[in-house]
Amino acid sequence: MLPAISWRRVSPTSDESIWKGALTIPNGVSSLRLLAIPYFWWVLLAQRRVGLAALLIFVIGSTDWIDGYLARRLDQVSEIGKFLDPLADRLMIASAVVGGMIAGVLPTIIGVPLIVRETLVGLGALLVTVRGDGKVAVRPLGKAATFLLYGAIPAFYLVSAGIAASFFAPPAWIAGVTGLTLYYWVAVEYAIDVWGADSR
Repeated sequence: MLPAISWRRVSPTSDESIWKGALTIPNGVSSLRLLAIPYFWWVLLAQRRVGLAALLIFVIGSTDWIDGYLARRLDQVSEIGKFLDPLADRLMIASAVVGGMIAGVLPTIIGVPLIVRETLVGLGALLVTVRGDGKVAVRPLGKAATFLLYGAIPAFYLVSAGIAASFFAPPAWIAGVTGLTLYYWVAVEYAIDVWGADSR
């Protein structure tokens, strides 16, 4: 579901604003990815076009690197961009998982553990925010898990739609189980980070 985050604390500077540098090309890309999510829901549940829904998941997921690359390349890194990029990832994967289970195209053995894990991590992130412990930073291992799931979930969609099912089924299960395992591994690392921070 959602890209993994680490509990390492980052204290904002006094003159730093989340809206500083908001109107940039990378943020525009992130915004387009966010706007594509409601369209995904309409395609999947209203039109029942599972193959197109799978394509949307792949396109939105595969463009994940573009906004970050442009931000670094154009020197347009911003605080709002650091928020929008992972938000688009988290909402897309959450939509793909929940929508996929509603439509009966994603195995519950993959979907339910993802929802449980993201609910727990989301509550932890909310707690950190409420306590004023700073923002959270993306972990490379979590991004790897997200990458695997961005491949596995649309593959499950294609299998359900009967599109090259024998070809997509094996990598869907391999990437799905591996990505899910990494997600829980990183979640344990988050818990260790939080416990260590609280004990200091």
